[in-house]
Amino acid sequence: MTNFDYRDGELFCEDVSVADLAEQYGTPLWVYSKAFLLGQLRQIQIAFAEVDPVICYSVKANSTLGVLKVMHEAGSSFDVVSGGELYRVKASGADTSKVVFAGVGKTDDEIRFALENDILMFDVESEAELDAIAAVAGSMGKIGRVALRLNPDIDAKTHAKTTTGKKGNKFGMDIERFRELAAKVLRDKRLALKGIHMHLGSPILTTDPYEAAGAKAIEVVEALRRDGHDINWINLGGGFGISYRENEGLPASEYAKVIVPAVKAAKCRLALEPGRFIVGNSCVLISRVVYTKREGGKLFVIQDGAMNDLIRPAMYDSFHRVWPVKPAVAMPSNVEGEIAGCEKTDVVGPVCESSDYFAKDRYLPPMQRGDLMAIFSAGAYGTAMSSNYNSRPRATELLVDGTTVKVIRRRETYADLVAHELDV
Repeated sequence: MTNFDYRDGELFCEDVSVADLAEQYGTPLWVYSKAFLLGQLRQIQIAFAEVDPVICYSVKANSTLGVLKVMHEAGSSFDVVSGGELYRVKASGADTSKVVFAGVGKTDDEIRFALENDILMFDVESEAELDAIAAVAGSMGKIGRVALRLNPDIDAKTHAKTTTGKKGNKFGMDIERFRELAAKVLRDKRLALKGIHMHLGSPILTTDPYEAAGAKAIEVVEALRRDGHDINWINLGGGFGISYRENEGLPASEYAKVIVPAVKAAKCRLALEPGRFIVGNSCVLISRVVYTKREGGKLFVIQDGAMNDLIRPAMYDSFHRVWPVKPAVAMPSNVEGEIAGCEKTDVVGPVCESSDYFAKDRYLPPMQRGDLMAIFSAGAYGTAMSSNYNSRPRATELLVDGTTVKVIRRRETYADLVAHELDV
């Protein structure tokens, strides 16, 4: 994590002490590096520049308005999966004419909202959705631009809950039906077929699935053109993996090596929907130790961050580096094995669930009540999936730019928890 490092025994985000931020803003606390966000986006922009891509940052990864504004100002467009996400994109000041709308359950109201805002295209996930877009577009006197989301039946070897490109997943339509579905669009003057979409899952740590998808995309595009369709877009989704442990994530240039040739061979424009790759390692979640205890032969560190803040470990059994903000022992490159001066520890939260944890049997330096802890790689699917479970207010989010610190989301209050509820 290039913009988070330890200096003189304490963690910094860019040029700001994380401990000072926790003292000023309290914990739990989300701390983002603006330089990292911009660097990751720029890496993709450069890697794929040869095919003039439309980079659509995946809002579902992190929908905080301050993050969206950084993306917009740096030249990114957006991939949305709900009307609410599209509303957030508009609030960021972005041009909605380059927005791609995915998702298996678009409602008529969401379709209407997207058409009103002249989005680039819908990624259509079912034949029934095609019918719905046609009906809504017809009632508005508009043409719905669509890309067929095809399920290529490619196993990207991701977590079972995050794979999207295998037959039997809820996403997309069987690739064997693409000509039949495209013909239906061609007959309907309320629709215009602009491209195809394939999303394989996330996080993907090898280029092989993209190479296989690219080969299938070429075949599909060529067949559709022979059938009379004016196809000019290939959308290969996102899903690029990142480094949660050491250096398992690949640079964008490696994915470009297999994707760019396929796009050029198909003579198409490229749309990409990166989310985790951009935002995942841009943020740390800072918490404060409330108690430590030894029970049942185990050492527990109980801190004030919880599964309502970051649910990934509970939901996906995901790994996040965990280390004190001011450690007695320097963090090694490999934090999964036995570490000198450290003890096997479970890092847990205060939520009333056994699944509320950030790390189990992890070797950590000694921790005391009041100490600060950093949970790394927390930028993707952290705040976006956070909740008020156990009636816990959501935490403050900070954006660090060099020595400048900006609050991009204030801490919720107890009053906020009930502000939308009606007195019945």
